[in-house]
Amino acid sequence: MSDIYLKLVNTPVGKTAAQTLGLPSPVPLKRLKRADQPFIEGDVLVGAGNGGKAIAVIGGVLGASAATLHHASGKVSLEDSSKAGNKAKALDLASENTTKFSALVFDATGLKGPDDLRALYDFFHPTIKKLAANARVVVIGQDPATCRKAPQAAAQQALEGFTRAVGKEIGKKGATANLLWIAPNAEKQLESSLRFFLSARSAYVSGQVVRIGKTTGTPTTNPVAPLAGKVALVTGASRGIGASIAQTLSRDGATVIGLDIEPAMEELEKVTNAIKGKSLACDITAADAPAKIANFIEKHFGGVDLVIHNAGITRDKTLGNMPEHFWDMTIAVNLTAEEHINDELMGRDLLKENGRIVCISSISGIAGNFGQTNYSAAKSGVIGYVEAMAKQVKNGVTINVVAPGFIETQMTAAMPMTLREAGRRMNSLSQGGQPVDVAETIAWYCSPASGGVNGNVVRVCGQSLIGK
Repeated sequence: MSDIYLKLVNTPVGKTAAQTLGLPSPVPLKRLKRADQPFIEGDVLVGAGNGGKAIAVIGGVLGASAATLHHASGKVSLEDSSKAGNKAKALDLASENTTKFSALVFDATGLKGPDDLRALYDFFHPTIKKLAANARVVVIGQDPATCRKAPQAAAQQALEGFTRAVGKEIGKKGATANLLWIAPNAEKQLESSLRFFLSARSAYVSGQVVRIGKTTGTPTTNPVAPLAGKVALVTGASRGIGASIAQTLSRDGATVIGLDIEPAMEELEKVTNAIKGKSLACDITAADAPAKIANFIEKHFGGVDLVIHNAGITRDKTLGNMPEHFWDMTIAVNLTAEEHINDELMGRDLLKENGRIVCISSISGIAGNFGQTNYSAAKSGVIGYVEAMAKQVKNGVTINVVAPGFIETQMTAAMPMTLREAGRRMNSLSQGGQPVDVAETIAWYCSPASGGVNGNVVRVCGQSLIGK
């Protein structure tokens, strides 16, 4: 459903009226237009606190991009910014400049205590007001769980509060802020996530924290078709978010198996035929469903690389008024079926080496929602399941969660207008997301270069004001 308010406030009359009445004026988000679009363009400023361990990698990734790269200078606390490489030109932050930045990237891995946090102020204070519309802020730190000393853990944990606050300050420009926490010596695993969070693919992802661990090797991928040769299973693929996931993975080179229930087959086949994929009719809650899915994959492809658990339902009632079949069905579809399918595929060695599993949760599973005790329980359970499984998967397999917020779909279009408008506006970007925003996040998880991203929960919600 079209967001009429978003269109209206971006007209001269509408913008004036919104400012006069003190209403939000959301900026239209720029999303990916073509697969070969550069991940970042314009002027990008990088900086590093003293002792930063990731600045050389950051400089290497951005130095090879279409952006004009600058590194911070003129501040003692930022001297290591010059290690970004010879493609980066020095920019004196102590002097006045008029550059509009498409991105600010800061390496905070070297911060060893609270006093070192001054480097954040020295870098962002003179530059934050010079962000362009739809700009990106990315902060890289060390996972506090890996810090040996309490002052260092304090400084690194402080980055979370800082980044989330920045996201809320710059969201009115359509800009986003995200934090990448890396494990010691995991700097080489940054590229995939850095490219994603600086790109138009992450337009509706803000205020998020991603943990990146060490992994053996980082494969070189074709940035236009990073999933070439991969086979993907997408459940609930007939429409909405599921259809967008199928289309996005296909765009990135994967062969897609779209799965949905029998009544949705006509819609599903339109989706899979358009991307030269295959369709499978299956009720994932049926006792024989895991075997049926595994048999289909084995027969046609011999295995699967990417498993996307998108299928889900809602059966809303307050707890005291909820019939038991509403409870049972919601838990079965949104949680139990995912576990059984994964067990079958991995038990039969059909999930290939370096495979990817992505489960869909919801902000309802994080913050809870009125009349959705069943759905909130299931979606919260998905997070617990993934966090536990992330410690158990082997052979380079990763498992992660996407938790969508308000996404413009047929389901949200049917909501009462007041609830729909609240869902759209109650986030830092003051607008709803699109199905493709969820799909792009899943595609990043699925990249062969994202092997260090495991056990994460990323909300695609525009930094919703609801929940953490």
